[in-house]
Amino acid sequence: MVTGANKGIGFGIAKHLGRSGWKVVIGARNKERALTAIRQLKASGANVLGWISIELKDVAGIEQAAMEVSARYPNLSLLVNNAGIPGDMSVDSRHTELSSIREALEVNFVGTFALTKALLPLLTANNGRIVNITVPTEVSPYWHPLAYMISKAAQNTMMGVMAIEFQQSNTPVEIFSVHPGPTTTDLNGNMSLPGFHDIDTVGSKFSEIINDGHSHQGEFLELYPIVKED
Repeated sequence: MVTGANKGIGFGIAKHLGRSGWKVVIGARNKERALTAIRQLKASGANVLGWISIELKDVAGIEQAAMEVSARYPNLSLLVNNAGIPGDMSVDSRHTELSSIREALEVNFVGTFALTKALLPLLTANNGRIVNITVPTEVSPYWHPLAYMISKAAQNTMMGVMAIEFQQSNTPVEIFSVHPGPTTTDLNGNMSLPGFHDIDTVGSKFSEIINDGHSHQGEFLELYPIVKED
């Protein structure tokens, strides 16, 4: 299951996983956009089973979604936590509203953790994997919106803690993080600069990692590191 798979990086990931042998379930907030994405994904040759309604701001709804996943897709063995919001990227930290910080944390960290926790019993039963789409915790001088960075730093910490705990408890689940690198999406206003990649390139590279047969427990993998400006 790939959350936020109706567009952007999530769509690219769903497309290339679905074309490489995986049966994909997409998570989305809007039925119409989800069904449109499914039609497009199937037309591209991706194997898509269906969709699940997921709103990461709604913890009660997440519990319901997890129950639906368990009932409809009992063999789920991969969760890609891709969905998220950017926060206010137009201002520096001094002008960032507390409401923007709270909202980004609620969706990108709390919601992601709630979904991961709710699906963990199913993923454990299926020797599954959890992959978070994220950014480095280290601050880049070129791009560092505060609300988004804080929420992703919390998500990165969640991954690290869970990876250690899975190893210590011999839990048969793997969790790791993937940084796509600069990618042209709606999140950044479809920015396209030197060093940026498109969602197909990122989706294909991500699929290669998922299918490489190696363990990546606790790792932070960068598909395409941020290119430094001159």
